[in-house]
Amino acid sequence: MQKPLCIVNPNAGGGKTGRTFEKWRHAVENALGPSEFVRTESHGDGIRLAQEGALAGYDRVLAFGGDGTVNEVATGLLRSGKTGVTLGVVAQGTGGDFRRSLGFEHRLDRYLQAIRQDNVREVDVGELTFRDHEGKPATRHFVNVLSAGMGGLVDQYVATASRTFGSTMAYYGASLRALANAKRGHLVVEGDGPDGPFEAKVSSLMFAICNGRYFGSGMKVAPRAELDDGVFEIVSLTAPTKLGFALYTKDIYAGTHMRTAQSFRATHLSVDLENEEARSSFLLDVDGEPLGTLPLEVRVLPRALRVFTPSAPS
Repeated sequence: MQKPLCIVNPNAGGGKTGRTFEKWRHAVENALGPSEFVRTESHGDGIRLAQEGALAGYDRVLAFGGDGTVNEVATGLLRSGKTGVTLGVVAQGTGGDFRRSLGFEHRLDRYLQAIRQDNVREVDVGELTFRDHEGKPATRHFVNVLSAGMGGLVDQYVATASRTFGSTMAYYGASLRALANAKRGHLVVEGDGPDGPFEAKVSSLMFAICNGRYFGSGMKVAPRAELDDGVFEIVSLTAPTKLGFALYTKDIYAGTHMRTAQSFRATHLSVDLENEEARSSFLLDVDGEPLGTLPLEVRVLPRALRVFTPSAPS
């Protein structure tokens, strides 16, 4: 078996990944044998390195970083057009939500065991078109959760938040700051779902299109989502007041918010704002990265990505 390509984001986890690289590099090679290591230096490097690696013939490409790094590596693999390449997740970042959706315990030996034992699952991917921060049309993939609204603001604030008290507290503090500055979006939603085409108007502080179950460093936003069922779980999160939404957050972490949240299922979706005053703060969170703004269009690519998972699929 060819040695794996390991794409390392040294800035993940507030720079901890880079500082501890040499310690865990030996553990990786002890488990997987000789490996090729490359480091990202700026945003977008993961896409380029993964695409080049797949085209060069690597059949295992491992992402060492946070959810944003995983997103970039997955995007690069998909853009390569190569089949039979498997993504390995070795979570090193702040959120770790895709690894939660996959069912991984956050331990290096568990990630490496899945790769060594060749436990592979084919998962769905979202293909997204949107506006970047300069207002230009852009295309991206996502593997876990895409949200519009407060999530994009949270991403911006998390990027500069202290990790002194851990990732969950970093997200919590960023969430409170984002809540203070968020505006409610009045959304026009059109799409196709298991029951056919639909249209809806939705009032929301955060509108989540979910392939996986978790976002926001452990919020169980979509308890019913499955990574390989060919459909998104759509969850609109809101409350009558911002204080009410803050209190609502504990229910989202527990996954009990679905009793009151507006939700539906879709395979294809377009979303835009009616109230222009909310556009500058109603930002996109694409697998933990603040990539742009509405309008957006997204569709499911069923079982388009091979991923190492903690146990073989049933």
